[in-house]
Amino acid sequence: MDPKQRITELVNLLNRYSYEYYVSDNPSVSDVEYDSLLRELESLEKGNPELILRDSPTQRIGDQPTAKFEKIHFATPMLSLGNVFNQAEVMEFHERIVKAGFWPQYVCELKIDGIASSATFKKGQFVLGSTRGNGLIGENITQNMKVIANLPKKLKDNIDLEVRGEVYMRKTVFEELNRLKAESAEEPFKNPRNAAGGSLRQLDSAITKERKLDLFVYTVIKPEKYGLKSQEAALKFLTTQGFSVNPNYKLCDSIEEVWNYLEYWKDQRRELDYETDGVVIKVNDFALQEEIGYTIKVPKWATAYKFPALEVETKLLNIEFTVGRTGGITPIAILEPIMIAGSLVQRATLNNEDFVTSRDIRIGDYVVVRKAAEIIPEVVRVNFDRRVNTKPFEMAKVCPDCQSPLVRKPGEADHYCLNEECPGRKRAALIYFASRSGMDIDGLGDRMVEDLMKLGYLKTIPDIYKLKEHRAALMEIEGLGEKSVNNLLSAIEESKKNGLAQLLTALGIRLVGGKSAKELVKKYHSLSEISQAAVSDLLEIKDVGEATAKSIAEYFGANALLISELIKLGIDPVVEKTENASNILEGMTIVLTGKLETMTRDQATLLIEKHGGTTSSSVSKNTSFVLAGSDAGSKKTTAEKLHVKIISEEEFKKLIGE
Repeated sequence: MDPKQRITELVNLLNRYSYEYYVSDNPSVSDVEYDSLLRELESLEKGNPELILRDSPTQRIGDQPTAKFEKIHFATPMLSLGNVFNQAEVMEFHERIVKAGFWPQYVCELKIDGIASSATFKKGQFVLGSTRGNGLIGENITQNMKVIANLPKKLKDNIDLEVRGEVYMRKTVFEELNRLKAESAEEPFKNPRNAAGGSLRQLDSAITKERKLDLFVYTVIKPEKYGLKSQEAALKFLTTQGFSVNPNYKLCDSIEEVWNYLEYWKDQRRELDYETDGVVIKVNDFALQEEIGYTIKVPKWATAYKFPALEVETKLLNIEFTVGRTGGITPIAILEPIMIAGSLVQRATLNNEDFVTSRDIRIGDYVVVRKAAEIIPEVVRVNFDRRVNTKPFEMAKVCPDCQSPLVRKPGEADHYCLNEECPGRKRAALIYFASRSGMDIDGLGDRMVEDLMKLGYLKTIPDIYKLKEHRAALMEIEGLGEKSVNNLLSAIEESKKNGLAQLLTALGIRLVGGKSAKELVKKYHSLSEISQAAVSDLLEIKDVGEATAKSIAEYFGANALLISELIKLGIDPVVEKTENASNILEGMTIVLTGKLETMTRDQATLLIEKHGGTTSSSVSKNTSFVLAGSDAGSKKTTAEKLHVKIISEEEFKKLIGE
């Protein structure tokens, strides 16, 4: 789309969503969807500054106050904060400060999902309360703030003071309100923030009082008047004056300590009786804050980290089809870019025809997307309330790469391209072989595989190991050069050291995944042995059924030349039969989740098997324990709900005596 047209479209959309959020307290989109659209607009404006519109949301804070309340002009603007969504962006925020010559302490505070507000006191008495409005002009809501129980009406000291904080509604209060609304057949509140906003803007403060709002305060205006030199000191001062300060703040001496705090609260926040969608990270020292400075809209010394969303909603722009290494055709959702679990997602799997039709997913729909197994984005369901002008899905009739007619096999949900020479199948096989799920060849990603195929260097898997014969020619390719080529060729040579199970998985044999590959190598210790195995022999292996056994035999029968070539090239790992180190995990089923510090998941799996245990990809009541690293997600949450034991990497090593 033309940048000018898209900028106009985004500005109109975001202005509408902003009004719904800040003024009406009735948002029609999630925070994640809003943030993703705003990021897209910021990116377009950065590349096309001449196209920035006056009414762009990037040029203001919040939204205009409503006409039903008296306007309040702030002497000190109520600034908004920039957002970061993952560890890399947190580090970038820190590095910008360090590069400017500063090495600060940080204060981390939970970002309360409520209504930003200001409270002013004269000689210790509460005299004025207001919303943030557009950051320069807010709304006078003094009468409604007076009925917030934990807002002190008189301070400990008889001082003039302005503080800022977040008015919120506790989850338990929200649930009770919606229960009463359901009994009265009234429309329920969407979420606690929506409920808090509507309650705070009531013209009748008696209604506000019934809604039992609370307030956390976090900012002192002109702190130097009270001898305060840091954010930590300000929070302690606020407590002594009688304010409620969120008790979960933390002073951090390093950015690593900040990240540990973020990781802890990512899951722990669910135990709180209020909504928090992130963490505010601030330089602690006030003098240092002033030196670091501000942009026109946000302070450079602070940022808001948004917790990864488990499910988000976005628009499905198109459905494309891809062919896999075994010929399977997968519908792919092309999405309006959205942040999920800290990364930007633009494509998501739709699995197969039955998946799409059973959920009635259509181009133009707004769909809920999540990361399956915390890695692969998939469409979960449609928001039918937002459906306008769509048409039913139609499955492709021919292969998107070679135009061969597609076939749906009896008893299967997938459609297949049966053309063995299909360029799409060959490309997918090469990409999968080199991927992390395969031989994990660093530098040989999707784009590199495609480029080398177009240049004629790659046609089959063995060609990967012949690339060293073209070293000089590869260095001439635009974007490569000597260092890149040397690194790539080194990674290819290093992959020869991978185990037999990993090689079997990388070959992409239909129905053979990592688990069945590990079972195979317990009986067969080389490629030659497996290639000669009969179906009847394969059926004796645990977890290998008739369909898998036939698929293995068919693969090696049809690819004898490829296997022979790999062996000649030195890709022939041999498994030495070893006894278990111990039986301490015998009979146990263990689930891995998150990032381990001293070993990969594959290495952890080998250790578990070495000590008699087995692994599973999902948590159930039968799970013996969950081995959780950093960034553990839904599996850890499920384990907590099912009261399944969760242990750390250190505890696991102590358990197995390593």
